[in-house]
Order: sequence, then C-alpha cells, then structure tokens
Amino acid sequence: MNERQKEMAARIAGRRGAVRGPFQVWLNSPELCDRVEALGAFVRFESSLPLRLRELSLLMAARHWDAQYSWNAHVDKAIEAGIPAEAVRAIAERGEPEFEREDDDAFYRFCREILEEHFVREETFRRAEKHFGAQGLVDAVGSLGNFSMLAMCLNTFQVDLQPDRTPPFPDIRGYGRVADGADGQ
Repeated sequence: MNERQKEMAARIAGRRGAVRGPFQVWLNSPELCDRVEALGAFVRFESSLPLRLRELSLLMAARHWDAQYSWNAHVDKAIEAGIPAEAVRAIAERGEPEFEREDDDAFYRFCREILEEHFVREETFRRAEKHFGAQGLVDAVGSLGNFSMLAMCLNTFQVDLQPDRTPPFPDIRGYGRVADGADGQ
C-alpha cells in the first residue's frame, strides 16, 4: 500500500475495528475510499433515521442487489434493532413483509418503490413524509444509494461470502442466480 492507502486503512480500522469487506476493494482508490467511508459512517451512525430503519434500508439494498456479504453482516443487527425476524425472512425470500409499526411499513414501501420502480407514488411519498419529514426521506435515499454502491462493489469484486454463514437468499449461490430458487437442481 502507498502512504495514502495506509492512512485510510488505519482510519477505517480505528473507526470500524478492521479493514473488511468493501473497504479492502475501495482502498485501491484511496480518495474514493475516503469519501465513501465518510458517507457510510454518516448513514450508518449519524443519520436522522432510527437505527432499525437504517438497518432495514441496508437489508433492502442488499437484497435488491443480492449482496450476501452485506446481508450476513447486518441481518442480526436489524433484528436486534427491532425489525421483526418474520419481515426480514420475507425480504430475503422476496416475499411481502408485514410490519406491526405504521412507520416501519411506510418506510419499507417508500424504499421498495425507489428500488423496484425507480419512482415513488405521491401517496407513498406523503405517507413516509408524515413519519420522517423531508430530512428523513433525504437520509433514506442517501442510505439506499450508499448501500447500493456497497452491494455493487461487493458483488463485482466477489468479496468473501462468509462461508460459515448459511446463504441468505434462496435464488442466489455464490455470485450467481440458481434455477427455481434452489441449488440449481
């Protein structure tokens, strides 16, 4: 590593405990790594959104992009933060999650429309805005964008899939899709 890469690696390890996952890749472009790490730290630790919804946005982006590393790294955190395990399972299986909390459901639908439809219906927008305000919705979009970039990096550079973990998605094995959501058989 050159001096800038060493500097970034030390900062990341100091803030996050180690240089893992996507940061191992992003260090190849230390200036991008610097900016991505700062954005990632904001959306994970400082955003106006409650922790459970920061984690939910990460899981939604991870599933949208089939990023198993991100999913595995955060699925337990999302459940611990208050996202129902049944809802998490439904998202992993591309099903329809149910949320007890109105604000969680509004957030999920807002994020889902962004990821899947690339637009948000007026009714969905207003419902989410009622709960989170303009700042919360901007933070949600920023989270989805950051976590989407993260997922693309992980999949493109085939970052460690944590072989000690059960594959989280029935239709993905390794870095590809399988037939019928099974092991290709």
